[in-house]
Amino acid sequence: MGRMTATTPRRVLLAAPRGYCAGVDRAVIAVEKALEQYGSPVYVRHEIVHNKYVVQTLEKKGAIFVEDTAEVPEGSIVMFSAHGVAPTVHKEAAERKLATIDATCPLVTKVHKEAVRFAQDDFDILLIGHEGHEEVIGTSGEAPEHITLVDGPEDVAGVEVRDPSKVVWLSQTTLSVDETMETVGALKEKFPLLISPPSDDICYATQNRQIAVKQMGADADLVIVVGSKNSSNSVRLVEVALGAGAGDAHLVDFADEIDEAWLDGVSTVGVTSGASVPEVLVDGVLAWLSERGFEDVEIVKAAEESITFSLPKELRRDLRAEAAALAGE
Repeated sequence: MGRMTATTPRRVLLAAPRGYCAGVDRAVIAVEKALEQYGSPVYVRHEIVHNKYVVQTLEKKGAIFVEDTAEVPEGSIVMFSAHGVAPTVHKEAAERKLATIDATCPLVTKVHKEAVRFAQDDFDILLIGHEGHEEVIGTSGEAPEHITLVDGPEDVAGVEVRDPSKVVWLSQTTLSVDETMETVGALKEKFPLLISPPSDDICYATQNRQIAVKQMGADADLVIVVGSKNSSNSVRLVEVALGAGAGDAHLVDFADEIDEAWLDGVSTVGVTSGASVPEVLVDGVLAWLSERGFEDVEIVKAAEESITFSLPKELRRDLRAEAAALAGE
């Protein structure tokens, strides 16, 4: 591309939809509401959503993030993150006499229910997802003896099942759509009778954000994805951008992580954000780019999103009293 000349037009392509999905919005509001209603501390098992800024902001308001239920004092309130938890975690919380608020995304709960149903019918379940990801741990925990994790197409060769006529695939909600379909294709070659889930497990938000990045990627010399390194759907957006033909793509939490050198010879910058990213962080990136001559912003619109979820039902009860009663049993 060479050096920029003064006449090269600089523009930003801004993906829509981007940022918060309905499940993240619900989970973040749930923590804020719990703090308002019950006062701090409210314990949250695992990061409520995979975003550094959101976690830091909620910590300042009085949320305490723990990796393990055992870290929560008896008689406290604990919230489960949007990624969901295994049934054993619910059991641990009950044993520790904790009042619980479940902020699991309803679209993750749907996958859990599918796992339970297929396990009851004695299927082998091939769960496509990333090993160690919180969502995968939660879903696998619904039927550990029935579930085999398939972490991408290269895992397929080693997959074994009891009965090739009773096999179903499910998936993590935040994967690359293309890679998942490639994995499913390979599984179907190996197990021609493989059943698909009743409805796609990769959620609407993951799919829409990937479609928008695909549309923009081919025209962008550089794509900046705002999101955290442990956010699966954000990391996928970088991969999708590069796959769609973007010259370069990077994941940043904040504008100050952008390297000036990335702009070398760049005239079109694509910007998007993962499903757990508040818009204020995108604004910061747009302001940073604007200061460097990228003032012309064009929206690349791939879909309309109007889906919302109601808040966890536990926020409609007096949980402090329940927690105290549990502790006093």
